[in-house]
Amino acid sequence: MKIITRFAPSPTGYLHIGGARTALYSWLFSRSNKGLFILRIEDTDINRSNTKSVKSIIEGLKWLKIDWDIGPIFQTNNLYKYKKIINKMLNDGSAYKCYCSKNRLNLLRKYQIKNNIKPRYDKFCINFIKKNLNKKKYVIRFLNPKNGYVIFNDKVRGLIKVNNKELDDFIICRKNGIPTYNFSSVIDDLDMNITHIIRGEEHINNTPKQINIFKSLNSKIPKYAHVSTILGNDRKKLSKRYFSNNINEYKHNGYIPEAFINYILKLGWSYKNKEIFTISEMKKYFNFKNFIKSSSIFDIKKLNWINQYYINNMSIKKIKLNVLPYIKKNKLIINKKPKIEIIIKLFSKRCKNLIEMVDFFKYIYNKNILFNYKIIKKILNFKNIYKILIIIYNKFNKIKFWTYKNINNIIFEIKKEFNLNMYNIYMPLRIIITGKKISPNINNIIYIIKKNKTLYRINKLINILLNFN
Repeated sequence: MKIITRFAPSPTGYLHIGGARTALYSWLFSRSNKGLFILRIEDTDINRSNTKSVKSIIEGLKWLKIDWDIGPIFQTNNLYKYKKIINKMLNDGSAYKCYCSKNRLNLLRKYQIKNNIKPRYDKFCINFIKKNLNKKKYVIRFLNPKNGYVIFNDKVRGLIKVNNKELDDFIICRKNGIPTYNFSSVIDDLDMNITHIIRGEEHINNTPKQINIFKSLNSKIPKYAHVSTILGNDRKKLSKRYFSNNINEYKHNGYIPEAFINYILKLGWSYKNKEIFTISEMKKYFNFKNFIKSSSIFDIKKLNWINQYYINNMSIKKIKLNVLPYIKKNKLIINKKPKIEIIIKLFSKRCKNLIEMVDFFKYIYNKNILFNYKIIKKILNFKNIYKILIIIYNKFNKIKFWTYKNINNIIFEIKKEFNLNMYNIYMPLRIIITGKKISPNINNIIYIIKKNKTLYRINKLINILLNFN
């Protein structure tokens, strides 16, 4: 049997973390079994589906390098097929028309709740005498079996058994003639010969309904695997601060796609104590027995650690290739000197993501550093700082040969002259030259940005401090 999986997002929003993980798991399972992976866009919710979401989903998958063998296939292109099968089900009695108004359904629900009856449709329209209803709109309901059980062996959850009496005669086609999710999803899975369906555990309640549709069509039922929910550190639904609703935000914020895939792989699946996986290792080790049933916790610190690990283990050439689009996006002009490879080597070990690296590049290649009130106030806290800066400026200005050694000698002369510890001279210089409180060795930075930029920045702050005082 050829393994065929699918990723079937609804284009009513961006590609989110849970969706990206589902796509990854489905893709890995098909790739590890030399099967097929299909991308299907479930766009039958016409009022909410939009092309912007489709574009985001495809962009996100491409960024993660999750490729598909067939697709993208849009369900709205298959409406004729759904209609044909629904008519067949109406004829054989496995579905029926329902003319009930919203008012009647609301009253029915209120009555059932008041009398401790589980809310469900009462099959009124099966026995309803349908006279003079030719022009009245209707929905189509699936006639769910009255007796028996739906039993399936979930690849993650184990044996699941649901009494058919607990299920409703759910709607499979809306009044506008557009099929609902549970119906169109089954028809497409059947048409595409899907063998395994991997999705979030929030879909478990849909599975018995879908299995009964498969049975009504005398079709083979796919295998199901419902993976754990992803929660935030507070063990609640992921909030937007994690960019949970849009994977592309991680791309825009400088994360490495291989690192992101590595991280979401571990949100519900594990292999021994291994933390870092290459793509080939993911395909080699991926299987159902290593899924985790309990909810997974999304930890941004762990993601940052993995992302930094990937950056630290990249070649300079590959880092350059990855960081250049971010440099272009920030309209940063990279001069011939210093060479970008030198700067990457200097900063790469310090960066959690590529945006941080670009921020470092800014104070290397840009002439100006923006100073805000907090930075000026920080510098003013250092004793005699105004006087010290003037002396440093004058001494740097007199350097004929701009070498690391000459820069270092001047710093030590100032230290000795004012009886300072290194922190009280390095920290103000670091803030002046970089605009940051943390950087690589500041003498090295001063040497790299050269004499003119160094003098310009020191002089600029001297003038600011003069006006500030």
